[in-house]
Amino acid sequence: MNVITLPTDLNLDQAQSIQIFDYCSVQEIDRQQIVLNQHTFSFLLEGRKEVVFDRATQTIDPSHFLLMKAGHCLMTEKLSEGESYRSVLLFFSTEAIQKFIQNIAIDFDQSIENQSVHAFRYDDFILRFVKSLLDVNQLSKEIQPRLLAVKFEEIMWYLVEKYGRGVLYSLLSTHDNSAQKFIRTIESNMHCKLTIKELAFLCNMSVSTFKRTFEKHYAESPMKWFQNKRLEYGHYLLHIEKKTATEIYSEIGYESLSSFIQAYKAKYGQTPKQHHKI
Repeated sequence: MNVITLPTDLNLDQAQSIQIFDYCSVQEIDRQQIVLNQHTFSFLLEGRKEVVFDRATQTIDPSHFLLMKAGHCLMTEKLSEGESYRSVLLFFSTEAIQKFIQNIAIDFDQSIENQSVHAFRYDDFILRFVKSLLDVNQLSKEIQPRLLAVKFEEIMWYLVEKYGRGVLYSLLSTHDNSAQKFIRTIESNMHCKLTIKELAFLCNMSVSTFKRTFEKHYAESPMKWFQNKRLEYGHYLLHIEKKTATEIYSEIGYESLSSFIQAYKAKYGQTPKQHHKI
């Protein structure tokens, strides 16, 4: 599956710092590799969306919307019962958010945690806001930029009022060094069923560079390390959560029950069922 770059691949005017796109689809997408070269609101109206970033995963239905930081992510889109998917996308540049912060005369807080994605619940204000975006989208290309600049300030003031300034600062935070980002990406996704290729994409690396960097930090291959972590998590689910092997093998990334039992026995010297009896 090819990498999609947004908003570039939507044929929007790249000279604009704030842009809107009413995205509709009747085709499901499973973990598409996406490069966001602008920050993005995704106001989901139909279907279900999952996004996986370097250190966080969010799954929403049309009761929530997302604010996503520019960068690499994996995106899944599921259709609604009516066999459709729709999301109103509002793209904005780093310069746009910097200008907003300067205009409200507050200092940048270096202590704010660098979060790549936020999920918020719809309320009446946001529902009206999304409807107004769709109205703006019907106007001429000459007037849209002026009105979108006003709408952008409106949604930013709303976020500041309701959720605090940290949401805005997290979009600009870049204080993590490359080693910290790599380790957090790996350890935030250790229980996710991601491939090495997908993890390398989230780290913005080739597969070969990813493997070399991984062995530098963890002193073993990614395949071996992740298998051990999956089995340790399986051990926890069996003994603490009192689940069965049949219930958990898929959850921890195994394609079949027999492959999980075989790997578990190789690590612990007993089958999951034998351990369950202890």
